[in-house]
Amino acid sequence: MTTTALVHDVAARALAWLHENRGFGAFTDSATADLNDPDGVYKPLCEVALATSLVLREGVAGSTQLRHAREVLDFAWEQMRHGDLLYERQLRHALLTDPLEIYAPFARAGHRHAGLDAVLAHTSAADSMTEVLPNRRLAVANAHRVVGIPRDDDWAALTRATWLGRTPPPWAIDWYTAYQATHTAFHVTDWGGRPDGLPPDVARYLAEWLPVWIDVWTEARQWDLVGELLIVSASLPEPRVVAAEWEPFAAAQHEDGLMPRDGEPVVGDARLRFLNHQHTAVVAVVAGTVALSRLLGGAP
Repeated sequence: MTTTALVHDVAARALAWLHENRGFGAFTDSATADLNDPDGVYKPLCEVALATSLVLREGVAGSTQLRHAREVLDFAWEQMRHGDLLYERQLRHALLTDPLEIYAPFARAGHRHAGLDAVLAHTSAADSMTEVLPNRRLAVANAHRVVGIPRDDDWAALTRATWLGRTPPPWAIDWYTAYQATHTAFHVTDWGGRPDGLPPDVARYLAEWLPVWIDVWTEARQWDLVGELLIVSASLPEPRVVAAEWEPFAAAQHEDGLMPRDGEPVVGDARLRFLNHQHTAVVAVVAGTVALSRLLGGAP
């Protein structure tokens, strides 16, 4: 199997699994702006919206995958009450950044909410968001960029404030820091759409050390993190999509498309399996989509 076919199949199978099981990701109560558990349903809906918006943005998937992506994204938008939930949450909690960040992939794919656009423009002008970690500042800046709210964010300074932006000794990394580093790259490049957003020295640092990090966490069977590192590899100015790095990731995927988060046994009924491994499936969709686009010469 060619590398192109390999990355396509990983993404297509993961997307089909998300599509088939999307009902498990719905709110089970009447969600209000004051969410009892934002990480329970609300955040995962954001993540599937992100993945599917990128499938639609890149446009390199087959017709079935494009249909699956649109249907999953529309399902998530319905769960957000067509933007009303995000609008009410931002209106009530002006300092929160999550309504903006969750809105961004929907806006990218054409779902807009006039009231939320107006509120976000106001909160952006006030620059009153709560204090967040350096890589989270980049997330907010990129969300503004995707939604189309003009700002004067200093991308170079924001990037240099992160762990990755300082290019520390590559062995000075752990599981948590690796996740932060991947997200710095995600936001600076807008998930592979702007690879030249990475400063040249940071791009060289990643090109040199990503193979080592991928090897380490592949050996540990931390598939969620491996998938995120593969996204970063495909998002470099000179993209790295290496079959030998993708093959163990693809081999870990189940026949039905489930991508396990780690090497532990996958247990439970269909709903529990979905809740436990939804994020890694999202990662697999993004990784395969960005890699396929770059392999096919997709223009940044």
